[in-house]
Amino acid sequence: MTVKDQAKTRVLVLGPTGTIGHAVVMAALEGGHAVDCVLRPHHAQGGHGLPEAVGLHFGTVAQALEAGGADVVICCMASRNGAPADAWAVDHAATVAAVEAARAAGVGHFVLLSAICVQRPLLEFQRAKLAAEAALIASGQRYSIVRPTAFFKSLSGQLERLRAGKPFLLFGDGRGTACKPISDGDLARYMLGCPGDPARRDRILPIGGPGPAITPLEQGGMLFRALGMEPEFRHVSVRLMDAIVAGLSLGGRVSARLAAKAELARIGRYYATQSMLVLDPVTGRYDAQATPETGQETLEAFYGRLARGEAEAPRGAHAVF
Repeated sequence: MTVKDQAKTRVLVLGPTGTIGHAVVMAALEGGHAVDCVLRPHHAQGGHGLPEAVGLHFGTVAQALEAGGADVVICCMASRNGAPADAWAVDHAATVAAVEAARAAGVGHFVLLSAICVQRPLLEFQRAKLAAEAALIASGQRYSIVRPTAFFKSLSGQLERLRAGKPFLLFGDGRGTACKPISDGDLARYMLGCPGDPARRDRILPIGGPGPAITPLEQGGMLFRALGMEPEFRHVSVRLMDAIVAGLSLGGRVSARLAAKAELARIGRYYATQSMLVLDPVTGRYDAQATPETGQETLEAFYGRLARGEAEAPRGAHAVF
């Protein structure tokens, strides 16, 4: 079932100025749905980048639901950089408040954007997301928890390095991790399809883009091809990252600033050493075959558009990823 095939609904999008939230808004409008969004007060002056067809609310989620109602709430809120305080404030507290508001308002379905990395929670933002997932499941309302693999933008950070004539950086041999990258649009359409698909109701849903799984070495090759350049790689030992984490952690005992940097370094190390695929709880190994796929947009095609200036991949505070 496509987004256009579904009965038209009123969708309330939380986190609509983020990459995926904005994609959800656009896909919902394309599907003919009525769309409302909750924004932070400073966006009342503009600069949010949302179409005029969208209903804007600058209060709480509860106030937005009281004013306009909703058949579906799609929550794409996420902390800016994964730092512990920000993660517990946004990925957990703000999300749980939205869950409670939707339950109280009798919303028919709550779709939560989570992350596939919570399968092996070693970081505070992952624990915060898991706690929010648990609160949604316990709320008693119909839900879909979507855990996507890597986004295109998170795999595009080395483009300017290559354009400057620098090598593509790899941890280890570049084959130790893999993912099934998913585009913003494909993920948005998948999330919008959750309420209309009985197989996606009251479920945790890991999802990737069209396979096969891709390693960092293969990602680098795709970028070089998109730029029409000969591949050049530089291999970095994970031990170097371990040393950086250890040094910052030691400094973090006396400095809050260094403690925050240590957590960001741990996040970077996590993504350098863990695959973004379904984790087999029995073997403890990541399983590409068990990782579901959706959509048609491929990372290589995106790299081609990126190289030609037809697409952008702004990462902002998520550059560490």
